[in-house]
Amino acid sequence: MKPKKLRIGWFSFTCCEDSTMMFIELMNQHFFEWKELLDFRYAKFLKKQNVIDEMDVAFIEGAITSDKEKKQLLEIRQKARKLVAIGACAVNGMPSSQRNLFNEEQRKEIEDILVKFQFAEKVSKLEDIVQVDERVPGCPMDLSAFLRTLEKLLMEFNIQRESEQKDA
Repeated sequence: MKPKKLRIGWFSFTCCEDSTMMFIELMNQHFFEWKELLDFRYAKFLKKQNVIDEMDVAFIEGAITSDKEKKQLLEIRQKARKLVAIGACAVNGMPSSQRNLFNEEQRKEIEDILVKFQFAEKVSKLEDIVQVDERVPGCPMDLSAFLRTLEKLLMEFNIQRESEQKDA
C-alpha cells in the first residue's frame, strides 16, 4: 500500500514571490524527505500539469488585487481543507496594499493602470475574503515558522515518514 501523502497546492497572487523562492531553497535541504510526504497538486514553479482539486492544504502567497484573483481564491478555499497565508502580503496585505493608503492625487496618477489591468479598488489580505487557518509571516516568509506549520499540518493529517510507519 502506498503511504499517505499530504495533498498540497502552492499558489501565488500579487506579491514579489519571495516566499516561493524561499520554499524552492528549502527544497534543496528537504527534497527527499518531502518527496515521500507531499503530493503537489498545484505548484506552477515545479510542474507543468497543475490541477485545482481536493487538497488537504493550500499555501497561498500574495495579496488579492482583482476580481479574477478573488474568484480563484474562493475556488481554492472551497477545495482546500486548510488554508495557510504565506508571507506579509497574504497575512496583512502589505506592502502590496500600500495603494489603499494613497491620497486622491496619488490615486489619479495610477487610475489608468488600475483600469487597464482590471485591478480592484482595494487590495485585500487573504482573511478579508476567506477563512485562514494558519499564518506564516514575513517578507520573505519566516522559514522556521513555515517548517513548524508544515510539521503541525503533517501531524494533523496523520502523514508519517516511512521510518515512523515502521515504528507504529
